[in-house]
Amino acid sequence: MRDDPAELLRRNGIQVTAQRLAVLAAVSGRPHGTADDVVRGVRSEIGVISRQAVYDALGVLADKGLIRRIQPAGSPARYEDRTGDNHHHLICRACGRMVDVDCAVGAAPCLTPARNAGFEIDEAEVIYWGRWPRLPAADAAVGERGRGRRGPYRPTDQPRSNRPTLRRIDMSDQEKKCP
Repeated sequence: MRDDPAELLRRNGIQVTAQRLAVLAAVSGRPHGTADDVVRGVRSEIGVISRQAVYDALGVLADKGLIRRIQPAGSPARYEDRTGDNHHHLICRACGRMVDVDCAVGAAPCLTPARNAGFEIDEAEVIYWGRWPRLPAADAAVGERGRGRRGPYRPTDQPRSNRPTLRRIDMSDQEKKCP
């Protein structure tokens, strides 16, 4: 977060409260954290706060565009303070770790679908699913027994033939270990 958090809230017409400042700090301190991560961070910062108060603050901040809510299929919602740049995400199917990946430089091809159905598109949310090149031995053993399974973070239960796929990178035969 580059600006003074209190000033950022005021500029966006949001009342400055200790709870909202703590939620902003928690999201900033742990990009891609879940609401539960944010609750723990806020409680460690200010003490007692209800889970609902944190959810309410996350909702207000996301609605105003100060934070971004990411909802990968099969995973709880995650939050980050990197907004406004149309970046995408990579998620490991084995460990669930999420990292940022920038959109293409220059013209953003992700904003030009084959058909736009009359929409004026201003953002694309792309999630790349895969596995880290090296997984711990225990995960590799599970992978051998359940080869072809998508791990704990499954993007969809829809049959492969019915869902759009840009490209699948099969790393099942490579040495696996998450960072």
